[in-house]
Amino acid sequence: MGCQLSAVGGIQDLKSEIDQPLTPVDVVYELTRAYGPRSWFPRYDSMSDLIFTGLSQNPADVNSARAYESLMAHFEDWESMRQAEPERIAQSIQAGGLARVKAPRIKSILGAIYGELGGYDLSFLAELPLDEAKRWLLRLPGVGPKTAACVLCFALGRPALPVDTHVYRVARRLGLITPRTTPEEAHADLEQRLPPELVYSFHMNLIDHGRQVCHARRPRCEACVLSTRCPSSLAAAQASPAPDAQVC
Repeated sequence: MGCQLSAVGGIQDLKSEIDQPLTPVDVVYELTRAYGPRSWFPRYDSMSDLIFTGLSQNPADVNSARAYESLMAHFEDWESMRQAEPERIAQSIQAGGLARVKAPRIKSILGAIYGELGGYDLSFLAELPLDEAKRWLLRLPGVGPKTAACVLCFALGRPALPVDTHVYRVARRLGLITPRTTPEEAHADLEQRLPPELVYSFHMNLIDHGRQVCHARRPRCEACVLSTRCPSSLAAAQASPAPDAQVC
């Protein structure tokens, strides 16, 4: 019986720490200690980043990068791309997959931007209030919260939080958002709970943590610096008795 009590005691110790739930700011600081500080730098200019993000399936998709490079090599400028037939655009982005879906969308985005601005310079988004900049991008065909946040964050250094599959999964497991929070809702929910200067670090740290430790199928809780305050890790500990929980 003594062995069983020691295992229960260990779980109770974990629970006492869970009584102080993690906050997004806690997570930034703990993961910064694990992965190091983040320094922002522009990925592309804002127009280029918009098209690149539209081609991407996920941030680590090398095929999306190849598709973007091929697209840019096939066209002289945005205007020639806007005037091209969707079939020609599709041929240039075959490497990224779903070319026949993405090509008309790219053409529609370029058409909408040209129709409103008479050109393709999106640098003005850096000067708009953040919510207004998001609304402007969300009006474009096929642009959702993640794409809008990516453009504002990666191209312009704005404190907009992209929530991809890694960020969403890790945030849910850590209890930062509820199981009912949708990916669309998670953008605003998490972003408003972070100081602007920590938004980029939060995103990048959760990406790395999702890739290296908090895997979708087999999370490495034993290697996680947040495990003693993670509700998912506690649940796993309760479901899997420790070796000293066996009857002596």
